[in-house]
Amino acid sequence: MRKTLLVYLHGFRSSPNSSKAVMTGAAVRALSTADPTYEWYCPQLLASPKESIDLVVKHIDQSKADRIVIIGSSLGGFYANYLAEKYQCKGIALNPAVYAARELEPHVGMMTAYDSEEPFNFKAEYVYELRALQVSHITNPERYFLIAAKGDELLDWKEMAAFYSGAKQLILEGSDHGIADYANHLPAVIEFIEH
Repeated sequence: MRKTLLVYLHGFRSSPNSSKAVMTGAAVRALSTADPTYEWYCPQLLASPKESIDLVVKHIDQSKADRIVIIGSSLGGFYANYLAEKYQCKGIALNPAVYAARELEPHVGMMTAYDSEEPFNFKAEYVYELRALQVSHITNPERYFLIAAKGDELLDWKEMAAFYSGAKQLILEGSDHGIADYANHLPAVIEFIEH
């Protein structure tokens, strides 16, 4: 029996409890009841990009999956690019920070997590770690699915659309960085995972 490992990577200051992660996880678990070949992995990522990637790579390498699909939101979308290229697997990017080092450089210092108010230190060296993980361009666009919101208040949807040129794209009129209407688009995500 073939097994698919589904990795979901949350955004900066976010967690596995984010609404998109929870909704996607529930949809994948529903798939698994029909065909028990999906493994769901949605870790709490660390402040250090290198440590976050090491954590995920270790899990993927220990998995017995025949197939991998990486989903990432915002900073998680940046990580998804790196991992989808590394493993030559499908990547789904939700309002991804395609140039994360540039986006996060102004945020060096003490930050708090969105849902827990837990403080963490985003160190200057983490910007260099992000630069080391930067994918210059995706090598196989048909492996990717981009969902980008024109109403994203943090990141530029045009930059995302250009980065994923040739990939399947769903450009949302309006919406926001968190993709408040994500439930409406989840069926398209599941369809891309399954095919």
